Amino acid sequence: MAQAGPTSRLSRRPALVVRVAGAPLPLRLDRTVASRYNPRVASFTRDVCVIGGGGHVGLPLALTFADAKLRTVIYDTNAEVLETIAAGELPFMEAGGEALLALVLAGDRLEFRSTLDLLHECEFLVVIIGTPVDEHLNPDLTAIRRLLDHCRSSLRDGQVIILRSTVVPGMTEYIQRYLDSEGLRIGVGFCPERVAQGKSLEEFTTLPQIISAVDETTLRRIRQLFDPFTSEFIELEPREAEIAKLMTNAWRYIQFATVNQFYTLATSDGLDFTRILHACRHNYPRMQGMPSPGLTAGPCLMKDTMQLAAFSRDGFVLGHAAMMVNESLPRHLVQLAKRQTDLASARTGILGMAFKAGSDDSRDSLSYKLRKILVLEAKSVLCTDPYVRDATLVSLEETIRQSDVLFIATPHAEYLNLDIPAGKIVIDVWNIVRDGSGR
Repeated sequence: MAQAGPTSRLSRRPALVVRVAGAPLPLRLDRTVASRYNPRVASFTRDVCVIGGGGHVGLPLALTFADAKLRTVIYDTNAEVLETIAAGELPFMEAGGEALLALVLAGDRLEFRSTLDLLHECEFLVVIIGTPVDEHLNPDLTAIRRLLDHCRSSLRDGQVIILRSTVVPGMTEYIQRYLDSEGLRIGVGFCPERVAQGKSLEEFTTLPQIISAVDETTLRRIRQLFDPFTSEFIELEPREAEIAKLMTNAWRYIQFATVNQFYTLATSDGLDFTRILHACRHNYPRMQGMPSPGLTAGPCLMKDTMQLAAFSRDGFVLGHAAMMVNESLPRHLVQLAKRQTDLASARTGILGMAFKAGSDDSRDSLSYKLRKILVLEAKSVLCTDPYVRDATLVSLEETIRQSDVLFIATPHAEYLNLDIPAGKIVIDVWNIVRDGSGR
């Protein structure tokens, strides 16, 4: 496996292995099968295949691998997205992404496939696919099992499968048992991504990498894969790593729910929450970490909180409470507007459809839930966003001009201190229009 060369954007640094305080040393890995996953049983013409490599997490990781001089394959069933990437264009926003894509394409270090014909040639298979919850808010395991069945004939001894997607605790061991039952000598590990969307390329190389595997040999090989661009590793048991990722997202979700609950309580009584929040935080160190209120959604936070709740056998009361608070905020904003006007006869506009500021990703955005409510409550609804690709959206100017009531749903920088004509009602949970604070 090739190492990063002098032309790479990555700076090679000595890696540091960190283990969580209190964890047993060494880890309780399965040593009875440690010798089974020997890379010498097969030769590989490619280093790594990123399964689901055309998405927001998979593509930046594939570019990082290729930049480290690894022979990298992107496998994705969306052939149209692969054509876009192969032409040198990113299908979504990622800081530094287009320049790095051009670099690795020029170096002929990246291949694209919508079929499985190269899967058996890759030593490492990094799985990045959706892991949703079902209609009962329980983990939906069908996508991963379907993928395993689909790829079964292309798997071979000596490979390593690395789960990168958030999974319910126990999934790594479940996949290992599946492969063992199929007679395959393949190691399995879980190495969660923890990057902020749009900043993946930067954070892949600066944040510690959690690694875990079912056996020692696989853990060592995984460390070697990430070593060219990772300076610090945290080794955990697979279940410890799985629950650590869920806890990270659930913690953020609960933090936002807490301040959203405070916002709802204060504004329901007609109070100015911005003044209250300023009083709480100003020159008071113990409140500096308190975020501002706002629509809290996206493809991870709520889903992963519910996965943790399912793991707890529905005993994660804080998680369920956070979901109820965050998911109810759009309706509360509509109620605030109804206090100020007859919404049924008002034209409304939503500014921002992405799930977070500065992003073009609208997956699971609560802006769309807000739109559904307003379709029933208001005379009309217009929506705008400077980044989201949606044929139903209109320009910012038209949205402002035609609307009687404006909802600031996403705190894009374009809305900072926006000049709103007098007489229009503005519902701005982020407080971005008035003084440009936001979250």
